[in-house]
Amino acid sequence: MSSPGGRKDRMRFYLFIYFFLWLAGFENLEATIYTIDSKESLFKNYDECSAGDTLFIKAGEYNIPELVIAKAITLIGESGAVLDATDQGQLVKITADSVVVQGLTFQHVQTSFIDDNAAVKVDNAKYCSIENNVFRDNFFAIYLAKSQNIKIVGNQIHSNATRESTSGNGIHLWYCKDIHISENKVTGHRDGIYLEFVRDSFIVRNFSANNLRYGLHFMFSDNCTYSYNTLQENGAGVAVMYTKKVKMTDNKFYHNWGSAAFGLLLKEIADSYIQRNKFIQNSVGLYAESSNRNVVQGNTFTQNGWAVKIMGNCLQNEFTQNEFLGNSFDVATNSQFNYNNFRANYWDKYTGYDLNRDGVGDVPYRPVSLFSYLVEKNEPALVLLNSFFIEMLNVAEKALPILTPGTLEDPVPRMRRNR
Repeated sequence: MSSPGGRKDRMRFYLFIYFFLWLAGFENLEATIYTIDSKESLFKNYDECSAGDTLFIKAGEYNIPELVIAKAITLIGESGAVLDATDQGQLVKITADSVVVQGLTFQHVQTSFIDDNAAVKVDNAKYCSIENNVFRDNFFAIYLAKSQNIKIVGNQIHSNATRESTSGNGIHLWYCKDIHISENKVTGHRDGIYLEFVRDSFIVRNFSANNLRYGLHFMFSDNCTYSYNTLQENGAGVAVMYTKKVKMTDNKFYHNWGSAAFGLLLKEIADSYIQRNKFIQNSVGLYAESSNRNVVQGNTFTQNGWAVKIMGNCLQNEFTQNEFLGNSFDVATNSQFNYNNFRANYWDKYTGYDLNRDGVGDVPYRPVSLFSYLVEKNEPALVLLNSFFIEMLNVAEKALPILTPGTLEDPVPRMRRNR
């Protein structure tokens, strides 16, 4: 027989557990799971459910009108559960905080020239999660507006866009804060991932490829970080514009070819870090215009047409400890003046010497060739690339610089690559 003291101890223990769960956000201990097996049951059970409940959608295809979620519920799909928007509009609109959408397939949201229809739209909400879903052939796949503290993780997003004017973005953010976007795969949209007026957000370990325009597109989005992403074979590469205090680290920019394609385009970027990225086989690895006080450090530029194009209106940028390997042109500019600093980089075209064997070249390296300067002024001159005549011009310009910027040089070029 239990003693009164033992019963009191157990009661205290149960009260403590209940209080702990309440603090952790599990105050609704009577949450209900509704099983959905038809369009009608989806809307009926949504009307009946309360905050904290779960709608579990069974396998099958559901052609539905827009579902507006205004309660803090979980919407989860069994493998093979498909929400189809054929001839409808958008599929799911979230206006409540703390909504979870997981394990569903969303498809066939149609193009609209009036509304930004999306498979999942989050409007003015917080603490929502969109995880491990599949998005197929949608105008916009995931669209966030005026939202914060949202997670977009592990989604497969694919479309077959053919024209920029009739296609939307895979992941689109507008006026958001504290967004975490990671481990998503985005292909075939206009822009893979698009951010406008976004702050304090993280874009990590995503794969964005074969999009019509940009794999990743930033505008007016300060204090954001993107790291360990792979961005390849996009129509125009990656663009970061009108932004400050961005960290771009450990990304891979591959195979972005075209007359207006860049591994990374910087336009009016300031006080940012571009570190440990790989730029491989792009028309232009890194293009900078009106960008100031940025640090470009520890990157590898391999087999690009132009490794770096830096315009004359760029000031006080630091290029250090980078590696330039097999590029047609290492650095190009449109100005005879230079206001940036190149120091301690490895240049495979450097032919200087290191008499004291300290690993640093004893003569400066001037990475802007006369030919690259001429091509900036007259692009058809590219047909003369690798000709004997051009080689002679470059040798003469190195001996007696006249046209190329005399101050654009690396005074301490490294003799060996990083290991």
